[in-house]
Amino acid sequence: MTPSVSPLAPGLWGVLATPFYGPALAVDTESLRREVQLYTGLNAAGMVVLGVFGEGAALSSEEQELTVRSVARDAGTCPLVVGISARSTAPALEQAVAASRAAGSSLAALMVQVNSPVPEVLAAHLSAIHEATGAGIVLQDYPVASSVHISAEQILAVVERCPFITAVKSEAPPTALAIARLTRGTRIPVFGGLGGVGLLDELAAGAAGAMTGFSHPEGLLAALDGFRKGGFHEARAAFAPWLPLANFEAQPGVGLALRKEVLRRRGIIADASVRPPAPSLPPELSDLIEAQLAAVRMEVV
Repeated sequence: MTPSVSPLAPGLWGVLATPFYGPALAVDTESLRREVQLYTGLNAAGMVVLGVFGEGAALSSEEQELTVRSVARDAGTCPLVVGISARSTAPALEQAVAASRAAGSSLAALMVQVNSPVPEVLAAHLSAIHEATGAGIVLQDYPVASSVHISAEQILAVVERCPFITAVKSEAPPTALAIARLTRGTRIPVFGGLGGVGLLDELAAGAAGAMTGFSHPEGLLAALDGFRKGGFHEARAAFAPWLPLANFEAQPGVGLALRKEVLRRRGIIADASVRPPAPSLPPELSDLIEAQLAAVRMEVV
């Protein structure tokens, strides 16, 4: 690890959804503030801005900067990871420099997606971003978004070449297997994602925590606290009431729209709109949301 960066703290790193309003779907900073308050109220280890489910790729450069500045202003001492949506080095450098400037002292790391399975190519990409910003890097392996498939062995080769990597976010199913292989080969913290659907197995495989979004992050925190106190069985008992809702929100294609609608019904964001081409909420699933929430309310004491 280079002297200027440190491994990310274990625990819950909440991925923020980016709320919009009005016919132009402008960034809603007031709703964003309430979302930040949700995580700071839970004493989360940190927050992730402009992640894949934060629709970072759908924002203009000015909107990305506005979003990061707004979160940094409201986050207090809570550290931030900022996602970089570009996968080619030149635009990624532009985004990284702007993100670092906007986040200021709140920046814990930049999250960069795998853009090549070739360790030398990926390491060069990450090195360029680190050298331009001085920031630590969270390496995100999310083939659904990147269309790049990379093995645990190749990721470990990149980590060996890049001492400024502060964490790996492993989202290539089967995630527990990938995390087990990664944690055997590095002391860098490895986090699970994918809405927390595999969290229990990921923790058993050595994950340092959850770096993901969920409409009820208190459920993720309950699982993490349970695992810390009593291992797998206590974590399983704590997360069992929440897992059906996490699975519901993780449905391919419509997961973002579902999560935003649940956040709207919680009063955290004012509008559940997503930016095209992301699909909006299917009306056929709308009534199921209340059924899911009612079940959680009955089971969680």
